Parts: sequence; C-alpha cells; structure tokens
Amino acid sequence: MRRLTGRLPVPNLNLSRRMLAAMLVGVLLLVPGWFVLRSSPLVGVDEVSITGLSGPQATQVHLALEAAAQEMTTLKVDEQALRDAVSQYPIVSSITARARPLHRLDIDVELHAAVAALANGDKRVAVAGDGTILAGTLTKDLPLVPVSSPPGGTTVAEPKARRMVSLLEAAPAGLLAKIERVEVSDRGLTAHVSNGPQLYFGSDTRLDAKWAAATRVLADPYSRGASYLDVRVPERPAAGGLEPEQTATAPVNAQPEVQPLQ
Repeated sequence: MRRLTGRLPVPNLNLSRRMLAAMLVGVLLLVPGWFVLRSSPLVGVDEVSITGLSGPQATQVHLALEAAAQEMTTLKVDEQALRDAVSQYPIVSSITARARPLHRLDIDVELHAAVAALANGDKRVAVAGDGTILAGTLTKDLPLVPVSSPPGGTTVAEPKARRMVSLLEAAPAGLLAKIERVEVSDRGLTAHVSNGPQLYFGSDTRLDAKWAAATRVLADPYSRGASYLDVRVPERPAAGGLEPEQTATAPVNAQPEVQPLQ
C-alpha cells in the first residue's frame, strides 16, 4: 500500500485579512451614505394621503398632518412628530403612517367618538367614552352629563361624571342617540330617553348586560307607556309606572319578551 505524502493547503491569512478590511471599509462608507440618503430630497415626501378624518376639525387636522409629513422622507417617518403636529386637537385618538416608495406617505387617523356633552349652566363640552374632553367638537344632540364646575382640562375629573360617561360609552349606538341626559339618582345611574321612560342602571357594573336588557324591553310592545325601566338586575328587568305598583318582569334567559303589565 502506497502512502500519500504532502502538506494540506494553508489558508492565506494575509488575503483573508485584506478581504475583511475591505468589507469593513465598505460598511463604514455605506453607513454614512445610508444616513445621508434617509434625509435626502431623493426620497422626500411630496404626496400625502390621509384617511379617517371627519367633523368640523377635519380640515385643520388634515393641513397640520400634511405640513408635518412634507418635512419627512419615506425612509425617515416620524409618527411622534405627526402626533405632535395635531396635539392641539383632542379629537385625534391615534395616528399610524406607512411610507410608499419613493415619495408617498399614507396616514390613517383614528378619532375619538363623542358620547356625551359635559354640562355646567350654559357651557357644553363634548367628551369621549374614555373621559377625554373634546374641546372644539360639536355637542348638538349629545346626551348631557351634569358637572359641578365648568369643564376644562384634558379629561373628566369628577368621579360621578366619569361614571355617567362610562354608562354612555357602553350604550348601543342606536339607543345612545335617544338618550337626552343622565344623572345619578336614588336608584343609581339613570338615563332619560327622549319621549320615553327613565332607565335605572344602579351601579356602573355589568353595563353591557344592563343595556342589552334595556334594549330588549324597549323593543317589546308591552313596555310602551311605561315611565321607567329598571335593569339594575339585568336578568330580571322591570317596566312600570303606568299606575301605582304596575311592573313587568321577565328573566332574560327564560323568554324573549317581557310579560304584560298587570
């Protein structure tokens, strides 16, 4: 048997070092170039598409966002700068932006929905369901929430008013439009329906279930003419007020309609 003799090839370390050095130099040259390109007019924003705006402040918000966006490039989008540009408009809830090469920026705006008007004397200020005060937003046709002092600041400060706002936040849209005002009475949270009964909710717990019960009872013909609906226990809503002691109850899980008033 013949034995093979010889040496294994030895890597050229000098060549490897030169290649590595060349790669590092290339990276060092590219990094500053990348930062220059990010801020270059070559990728500057000159087309802005904004969606989600509506209401009386839509034009002002649109102009503010457009101006801020045109200071950016599609490789350097600053959402915080966009939010800062419209910080004076509390109706804006959130902003997301997406760049499209080479020069377009798409901006989606989410707005707060006004659920009530804080009322103190003749002063009215719209408020969102999370308690954000929406200065400059129209208050026409919004349910009234009484407050003990003129509303100001950025959020609802009074705990009682905050509970009433939470009640309206949970209301179905179709029923919210029919509420004239809310208050805290001897039966707890109380909503007054336009040309309809008072709705007694009691505490601010299980509001979704209570609104569902109120919606069902209001839709039932047997409840027409009732002066109040009591949904403090949503499984057993009660309608009454036609005559002394007249009430109607029905377990929600037992049958779909309330029983006729006795």
